[in-house]
Amino acid sequence: MMSTHKRPAIARNAMVVAAHPLAAAAGITMLGRGGNAVDAAVATLAALSVVEPFMSSIFGAGFMLIRLPSGETIALDNYAVAPGAARADMYEPLPPAGGLYNTVASKNDIGHLAVAVPGALAAYAMAVQRYGRLPWATVLGPAIGLAAEGYPATPYLVDAVRTEADALSRYSDSAKIFLPGGRLVEPGAIIRRQEYAETLRQVAAEGPDALYRGDLARTVVADMERSGGLITMEDLAAYQVLERTPIRGTYRGYEILAMPPASSGGIALVQMLNLLEGFDVREAGFGSARSIHLLAEALKIAFADRRAYLGDPSAAGNPPTWLTDKRYAAMRRPEIGANRAGAPSPGQADALEGNCTTHVSTADAEGYVVSTTQTLNHLFGSRVTVPGTGMLLNNCMRLFDPQPGLPNSVGRGKRMLSSMTPAMVFKDGKPFLAVGSPGGTRIIAAVLQVIVNVIDHGMSLQEAVEAPRVHTGTENEGLLMEPGFAAEILSALVGMGHCVQPVDVVGGGMQAVLFRDGQLEGSSCWRSDGVALGLSGGRTSIESGKALVY
Repeated sequence: MMSTHKRPAIARNAMVVAAHPLAAAAGITMLGRGGNAVDAAVATLAALSVVEPFMSSIFGAGFMLIRLPSGETIALDNYAVAPGAARADMYEPLPPAGGLYNTVASKNDIGHLAVAVPGALAAYAMAVQRYGRLPWATVLGPAIGLAAEGYPATPYLVDAVRTEADALSRYSDSAKIFLPGGRLVEPGAIIRRQEYAETLRQVAAEGPDALYRGDLARTVVADMERSGGLITMEDLAAYQVLERTPIRGTYRGYEILAMPPASSGGIALVQMLNLLEGFDVREAGFGSARSIHLLAEALKIAFADRRAYLGDPSAAGNPPTWLTDKRYAAMRRPEIGANRAGAPSPGQADALEGNCTTHVSTADAEGYVVSTTQTLNHLFGSRVTVPGTGMLLNNCMRLFDPQPGLPNSVGRGKRMLSSMTPAMVFKDGKPFLAVGSPGGTRIIAAVLQVIVNVIDHGMSLQEAVEAPRVHTGTENEGLLMEPGFAAEILSALVGMGHCVQPVDVVGGGMQAVLFRDGQLEGSSCWRSDGVALGLSGGRTSIESGKALVY
């Protein structure tokens, strides 16, 4: 049995797993007020935009899977889109040394030109209106309270501020919250975001139109005009959350559901599971050179195809679901050599005829399940806070390829390619696992390994989310390996031809719920401040109208 840093939560009625305890508590509060897992997820996300501000904002973007009691699964695409004035050649690309999509002066990374039209708030409101049970203002209530009353800075938040201190200092409204008096905020210091509280109150009263058509939108656009950004009132008013068809696959008798493009996560996840299904992963054993080699080669094939074929389906064409066909996996599987690292190229369609994110998983006794990943893209997004609003803006334009003529090149009104992989696993038609993680392009590898850890290696959920991870396939990166693997394993992988690169973390804080024997098990891993909070018990069994005698 593997030792773990955290412990799981076990409950019968409901579960909320999120990257901060105060945010998870916001979700549990909604369940206690008679809400369902959708209300809980949105309340948690809104609270995360306050207490984990470096990962998400109502001016962010993401994806949401919602499983209804009827058995239907809804896939909401609320990813960001390029402004109408965006052009394929608007950035000057640099060689990708040290990371993909670098540009001159980091214009796609820091500042107003890096900001895309957001989808987070629109999706939160849509989810509550269509599938929730509580009033919109009630769902936002905990987030408003946290912003107004304040919360203690965790070491995790302080590290994020330290990492981005230089960029945050360029924008006075960002600096005054996170670098008060020009100094790094201290762990335990109370952070109050009064202006953001007022923004959330405005959104609670007016709904999402406040941000997409109202005074808040005009404030954002005025800041864009002053600072060289592209977003207009027309861009905000035109934004739409898209309901898409989930990607489906199977793995050793389990059904997999995940997000389709503009997320690359679902297709890549199912493609890799198809490849691994042809190998005895269980017999190879967790952490062995053989099992890591299989993971690495599957990742490299999937990422080669990702670069070649995936982008916004409205621009790149229909999602290439042939990548998830088991016949395609059978054709590619022989490229995975038994003892030698490969360098795969993209496959051919006619052979058969996307770091800083947050994740929330929730479930309730009614049968609602939510797996949602949301982001600002980079730590603190563009690092810009709109003056007077307390609202951080995303830098999702950084996810476009700055070179023209490719599936993921910049284009007006286009969604950039993401790696987010909110996923659900089912057994015999019933929910088995809801899982997701932050971590940029490494998200896909992280989610893949949790599924393999549970199904193939028989780990508990807590062991599965905390087990050391690997990643490869991203351009200019070797085989990234977290601490925890034996030195002789690393040597064996080097002998196979893998370029092993030890790293502190692959992906981010995993948030997952496992369904077993009528109970919910929630787990959050050591890589973030995450917690799992469960709800058990229920109403009294005393018949209505009978007096209570003590």
